[in-house]
Amino acid sequence: MAASNADVDTVGMSYLDSIPRKAVTVYLPLLVFLIVLLFPFYWMVITSIKPDAELLSREGNPFWVVKPTLVHFHKLLFETTYPQWLWNTVLVSVVSTFVSLVASVLAAYAIERLRFKGSKHVGLSIFLAYMVPPSILFIPLANVVFNLGLFDTRLALILTYPTFLIPFCTWLLMGYFRSIPMELEECALIDGASRWQILVKVVLPLAVPGLISAGIFAFTLSWNEFIYALTFVSSSEVKTVPVGVVTELVQGDVYQWGPLMAGALLGSLPVAFIYSFFVEYYVSGMTGSVKE
Repeated sequence: MAASNADVDTVGMSYLDSIPRKAVTVYLPLLVFLIVLLFPFYWMVITSIKPDAELLSREGNPFWVVKPTLVHFHKLLFETTYPQWLWNTVLVSVVSTFVSLVASVLAAYAIERLRFKGSKHVGLSIFLAYMVPPSILFIPLANVVFNLGLFDTRLALILTYPTFLIPFCTWLLMGYFRSIPMELEECALIDGASRWQILVKVVLPLAVPGLISAGIFAFTLSWNEFIYALTFVSSSEVKTVPVGVVTELVQGDVYQWGPLMAGALLGSLPVAFIYSFFVEYYVSGMTGSVKE
């Protein structure tokens, strides 16, 4: 039986020995996927460096730039408050991610390791809380933010973003903590370690991929969040990049496509860099794998 399975595997792999078959089954789908994935970024780049004459002209090749210019970047960085929007986005995303991770680690560890009555129902309810759309929550949250005197402040976003970050991060870390062998904690308990020492010195070092995965997810959602930032912030100097680009660079029915695309491009680069550096940890954390 084992020999027949090996023969089947060998025959299956030999199918890709032919260059035309490999090109059709492997390289062509990858090429199509790559084009579809990278085309929005290419369009943002060429639009951000096109002069207005080419942007408004119906002649020429729309997928190419004849006379590239950086005037749109100059206008974005020096004639708008885009640098302030970028700083607001970084500050709100980093602080919200840190707060959400701390709360999620404590909640996930308590649900998975501290066996108390109703722990499974608590874990399920936390995940179901993530399913509630923000378009429903922002109405009662707006009343809370206004009554606390936090309207039009960065603190309003920092305190409201964890409402949708903590549920998913908790659910993700629950699955990762579940994959860590219980015997390691039992040995630490026998040696006299407390639960806090076990969490800090045993569990968290093993859960680094899961923490990075949850952190990237939380940071990405915070960076791209639009509804809460649009509702709770109105001053230009307090806006984040997603809201500032849309509200400040669109005047009535006039769209400043050059600065708009330049702002979208610069706003997408930090998240792209983070994914490129931590993609292995991100995949490992999402699959819940642990290196033995």
